[in-house]
Amino acid sequence: MNAIIIAAGSGKRISNDVKNIPKSMVRVNGQPIIEYQLSVLNKAGINEIYVITGPHSKKFNIKNVTYVKDEKYEKHDILGSLMEAKIFFGKDTLILYSDIIFDSKIIKKILNSKDDISIAVDMNWEQNYEGRTKHLKSEAENVELNNEQIIRVKKNIKNINNNVGEFLGIIKFANKGSELFVKKYEELLKNNNGLFHEAQSFGKAYVTDMIQELIDSNIKIKPILISGKWCEIDTMQDLKNAEKIFFPNHVY
Repeated sequence: MNAIIIAAGSGKRISNDVKNIPKSMVRVNGQPIIEYQLSVLNKAGINEIYVITGPHSKKFNIKNVTYVKDEKYEKHDILGSLMEAKIFFGKDTLILYSDIIFDSKIIKKILNSKDDISIAVDMNWEQNYEGRTKHLKSEAENVELNNEQIIRVKKNIKNINNNVGEFLGIIKFANKGSELFVKKYEELLKNNNGLFHEAQSFGKAYVTDMIQELIDSNIKIKPILISGKWCEIDTMQDLKNAEKIFFPNHVY
């Protein structure tokens, strides 16, 4: 089992003070976000960890990880950054956003999934947006379910039937999952022009755009319905909220 953390982005939306450092190196109660992630991953027995870096790669000082520098950072978005590390995709691989903190309960549930491709989904997500005025609910990466199957992944899906959750930013590949993902990506790289789901182009696609493409290609993406403590840190308001929940050296 290995893990790949997509950490090419900066903290510019949080504040000007951290706009020139990787978002994953922003400190929560004195400890970088990525160190919270590594602590939980290591506790789960995952020690082979790859970190995809961008323009501020020299600002990373984390040991016991392998860095993959995204030299094409300005030419693509998060999906393109992820695929810079595709040679490390294996039969058991976790893909993680770098701006989330989560507890061990969540990772344990994710690791139990044996499906080819599965994603972590929080069905109680709306409570996380109460009082969250700088990152609105309409910006959430939503997941719509039908009979426990994912049928749609995009922002701002109306939760009319209580069948909509939020994608945490964690994907689990097992068995043929990574092979399916890479094969479809390389097909699209050769043949896709123009708009790509919610992105202006395939080059500027998000991971969620790729997930939707797989669904549309009849490749099953299974939801892992999680419960536990987690938060996304995208704004200063999010950072202050995270500091009420997560502390260094605590066991999560």
